[in-house]
Amino acid sequence: MGRGRAKAKQTKVARELKYSSPTTDFDALQRELGAGDPFSRYTTSDDDDHADARSSEYSYEER
Repeated sequence: MGRGRAKAKQTKVARELKYSSPTTDFDALQRELGAGDPFSRYTTSDDDDHADARSSEYSYEER
């Protein structure tokens, strides 16, 4: 017993979320996500400097 009100509230909230149509500010979303290169924040110039060292370190050499 006692779960009726909680379940009714959850149902009400779920229904509101399902059928509501919030307005989306696409300009703000674009600014937040960064309109430029999607991978620019993950790469640095330092990564490129060490790429050759890593590839030669793990490359297969015949003996």
